[in-house]
Amino acid sequence: MGKHLVIVESPAKAKTIEKYLGKDYTVLASYGHVRDLPSKNGAVDVDNDFEMNYQVPADSEKQIKAITKVAKESDTIYLATDLDREGEAISWHVLEELKKRVKGFGSRAVKRIAFSEITKSAIQNAVSNPRDLNMTMVDAQQARRALDYLVGFNLSPVLWRKVRGGLSAGRVQSVALRLICERENEIEAFVPEEYWTIDGQFATSEGAKLKGKLWHYQGKKVEKFTFTNEAQATAAVQHLQPQTYTVKSIEQKKVQRRPAAPFITSTLQQDASRKLGFAARRTMQAAQRLYEAGHITYMRTDAVNLANEAIAATREMIQSSFGADYVPAKPVFYKGKSKNAQEAHEAIRPTNPGLHPRDLPVSDADQKRLYDLIWKRTIACQMANAIMDQTAITLQGDGSDSAFRASGSVLRFDGFLRVYREGRDDSNIQSDEEDNLLPDVKEGEQVTVAQVDSDQHFTEPPPRYSEASLVKALEEHGIGRPSTYASIIGTLQDRGYVRIEQRRFFPEDVGRVVNKFLTEHFAQYVDVGFTAKLEDELDAIARGEEKWKPMLRKFWEPFTKLVVEKTESVRKRDVTTEETGEKCPKCDEGDVVIRLGRYGRFKSCNRYPDCDYAAPINADGTEVVKEEPKSTGVTCPQCNNAEIGEKKSRRGKVFYSCNDYPKCKYAIWDPPLKEACPECEWPIITLKSKKSGDVKKCPSCEWQDPPMTEAEKKRSLAAKERFAKMREAKAAKAKAAKAKKASVKKKTAAKKTTAKKATTRKKTAA
Repeated sequence: MGKHLVIVESPAKAKTIEKYLGKDYTVLASYGHVRDLPSKNGAVDVDNDFEMNYQVPADSEKQIKAITKVAKESDTIYLATDLDREGEAISWHVLEELKKRVKGFGSRAVKRIAFSEITKSAIQNAVSNPRDLNMTMVDAQQARRALDYLVGFNLSPVLWRKVRGGLSAGRVQSVALRLICERENEIEAFVPEEYWTIDGQFATSEGAKLKGKLWHYQGKKVEKFTFTNEAQATAAVQHLQPQTYTVKSIEQKKVQRRPAAPFITSTLQQDASRKLGFAARRTMQAAQRLYEAGHITYMRTDAVNLANEAIAATREMIQSSFGADYVPAKPVFYKGKSKNAQEAHEAIRPTNPGLHPRDLPVSDADQKRLYDLIWKRTIACQMANAIMDQTAITLQGDGSDSAFRASGSVLRFDGFLRVYREGRDDSNIQSDEEDNLLPDVKEGEQVTVAQVDSDQHFTEPPPRYSEASLVKALEEHGIGRPSTYASIIGTLQDRGYVRIEQRRFFPEDVGRVVNKFLTEHFAQYVDVGFTAKLEDELDAIARGEEKWKPMLRKFWEPFTKLVVEKTESVRKRDVTTEETGEKCPKCDEGDVVIRLGRYGRFKSCNRYPDCDYAAPINADGTEVVKEEPKSTGVTCPQCNNAEIGEKKSRRGKVFYSCNDYPKCKYAIWDPPLKEACPECEWPIITLKSKKSGDVKKCPSCEWQDPPMTEAEKKRSLAAKERFAKMREAKAAKAKAAKAKKASVKKKTAAKKTTAKKATTRKKTAA
């Protein structure tokens, strides 16, 4: 038997696959893409039919040399990268480099193998059933990369000139930013409306309590805005209170609740955000490691189907663990809701349903928690429906023009709910009706009015996007694909366009200015419909229905004309400066304008630098009023001089710091208590409020009351390690940027010196 080389993307994946193949197989990792477009103009040659000038980055040269060395001695090359478009493109890039570097490469057999799970049977089956590279998928990925490059490298410089340096625009990220900014505009423009609800408390002849909502009033059905002020609500209560009420009707019906479909990429990110508090990037990192270790199927997918073998194994597991009542008569199949499902992948599931989360052989806390979520969702999707009894009791007043309605549902058979309950976007609170037990009454029975109450409410603005709801919105609009959601969100945060507070997206000032500029001047290219249409075209290319270069040409010609036009016609001050119509309070000559500075928007005089008036502003343009710190009654433990005060950051986040700032810079996030730590004797402790209750913690050591559970300790340690890595990466990036800046400065100085010497020589010669 000859020698075989198997090429995958990651070393972890290589290590797992190597266990399942014989000694004649060598498995090497490419460490992702071995070629990419360089970060410079001309990487996509628009004048030469969109020629893609790929290069091997310096940090990929080591990997491609190692692959080339083994390829020279191999008879067969197996390209075993992921089964989506990006995986297909990685295989193609590796193959193109090998053709250049290996003499006589054409004599070797090249086979493409694909699998959705890293198990022995799946790997061996893939090796036995190879295929050719799918060039339509490669073309679709090339088109996506070219589009992203053309938009980024042509639109970003416009932002540098018209807003400020260091900003970026992206084909998909700019649309996501638009969604966040438009939601913020809706919230700011929202005007609350008052409305009142009326509830009745009743007692049956046996003394049982019964609560109902007013359903009909004076012959009309009660709507949300039937009562819009206190006077109307009070008049209604006075009309309803003295009446005698009778049970007019009792409606009962059985309702079945179906389990949710197994996870696809977007729903996994959404539920991990809701239930585990994971960011999309964190979810995908943990899922990637689980996949590479062979514990779950491929995690970048928008298909909800499961393999027949997986369904059979899952049903068998349900039967043995929960009993026959929990196994439906027939397997449950699901239909995807994704607007443009890509390749025919499987849903995300455990490779072995019999491997319970408690037995998962990994130590990483994130992987354990994510596997638990995936396992439960997969098991639940093949379990029997939950069955509930729903009851509605109508109580009619003696005037026959008004009625209350009491509703409730009782869970009769838990079914899939025994294992898993799907999370909700903006509330984890169950319906008031669920498990609301109603007393036993009969039609015609009279009930006694205990109390009729009215409650005031105000309508609320739409909620800000969470990571879960943003991913859901992108998916519903057909924007982006499974592999891109995490990077889109990450880019918005990395660029400083948005921030996350209480797990919700808030647009930063610079993000809003960038969005305003793009929507006013490049409206078509940040339009939700236009971006979704481009995704449709990329899908058509992947299916072989369209060619990729004509699509790029159709996009590029009007786009580049608009870029040139806006670069020439738009002035920077029109973008970053906003008139207020106010006179300068300092010089009384100039006008107050709102400018965009390094740290956000602020008010200043348009006569600057002749007048130096400046004032920080809130999101709505009003001046920030500096509040005096609220007293906590706790002395600063660092300087033992001033008191710790409650303050607010520029973004409105509450924190506690020494009132002797900047002499003393002691600060903490949680309210301080005048109690010494029983462990390290630090003069104060803090009180942290959690859903599970209040926790006392020492800001100087690890002590807390109640103590952390083992699971909490592991999560805390994992979080610290994660943040330490982030800090190290940030420091390394800053160091590299500083070194690059120093190098550029040195080269510039050398050029100036050379030019100066040349000028001196010319003068001397003259």
